[in-house]
Amino acid sequence: MSRIHAFCKASIAPVRGDASDRAEIVTQLLFGELVEILEVKEQWLHIRSFMDGYEGWIDSKQVQDLRDKEVSRWLDGLVVEHSEFRFVEGPEGKQVLPKGFYRPGDGEGIFQIGKFEYRFLNEPDADPDSLIDFALTYLNAPYLWGGKTMFGIDCSGFMQQIHRVFNYQLPRNSSQQQEVGQEIDFEDREAGDLAFFISDAGNIHHVGLLINKDEIIHAHGYVRIDDFSSKGITRKIDEVHSHKLHSIKRL
Repeated sequence: MSRIHAFCKASIAPVRGDASDRAEIVTQLLFGELVEILEVKEQWLHIRSFMDGYEGWIDSKQVQDLRDKEVSRWLDGLVVEHSEFRFVEGPEGKQVLPKGFYRPGDGEGIFQIGKFEYRFLNEPDADPDSLIDFALTYLNAPYLWGGKTMFGIDCSGFMQQIHRVFNYQLPRNSSQQQEVGQEIDFEDREAGDLAFFISDAGNIHHVGLLINKDEIIHAHGYVRIDDFSSKGITRKIDEVHSHKLHSIKRL
């Protein structure tokens, strides 16, 4: 395939030894790091880091393509951030970035990576007073199988953590979480309900939180807001139907 470049748009993205969420993590990419895409296998990309030449597999939803001119422009004057955390707002909302991410030399105000604009924020968000507000603070947290933090989280870990803050103790896995609460008809859905999704093999394999009747926040590549209907989830970014609805539960 022709040479393609991309940058890591997640705060931290796991790079794996094979094209699977269960494969060993061999390294990580931090926000702003450039990669060359060597191979595409369904949702997975075989990449090589510009910064250290290391190779591995990454979820394609955690990077964004760049043209050659955009790569040269981004590489010019890059520095590594030394502050413990920085907050930025970008095309897909707010995110918190760890020490060691890549940024322009001036490091303040507004910067661009290709056509994507980011703005540094001075302060973190205030403490949320609702479940949905708290869920929104996780926007853009990267997907990590088994993860439960802002720097790596899976779909059921996300649901468990946000409910725990409000004294709802959910089981760990989506199939276990689907067994609790009251089942709701699709027409009666409302913000705050949990939606569960079924695989082609007939297993409950995904869960998310309705933020209104027609949108869901969930961890899929990264924590994101997508469209929700009786068919399931349709990704806003490319209009792909990604998950088939199984049931809706209310705690």
